[in-house]
Amino acid sequence: MGESLVSIQIIPKTKNGEDVIPYVDEAISIIQDSGIKYEVHPLETTMEGNLEHLFDIIRRMNERMIEMGSKNVISQIKVLYQPDGIHMDDLTGKYK
Repeated sequence: MGESLVSIQIIPKTKNGEDVIPYVDEAISIIQDSGIKYEVHPLETTMEGNLEHLFDIIRRMNERMIEMGSKNVISQIKVLYQPDGIHMDDLTGKYK
């Protein structure tokens, strides 16, 4: 069980106004490859785990956007930190 839920919306500034979807897909693949629990939603992706590890994933996502040619990246982040543990289902399970 992790002590944090972190939601991220990543908004890369693309070259020449290119479509951002390939960039977002690449950012999500970094989350997928990390092995953590996550859920993709229409406007953001929520991750569950250790806060330091989740922030490291966000760092890698931002760096990858620059490697792909983005001039800059805006990352909108929401954090729920609960030292005794938290699961996404604790908050949304009743809706499933």
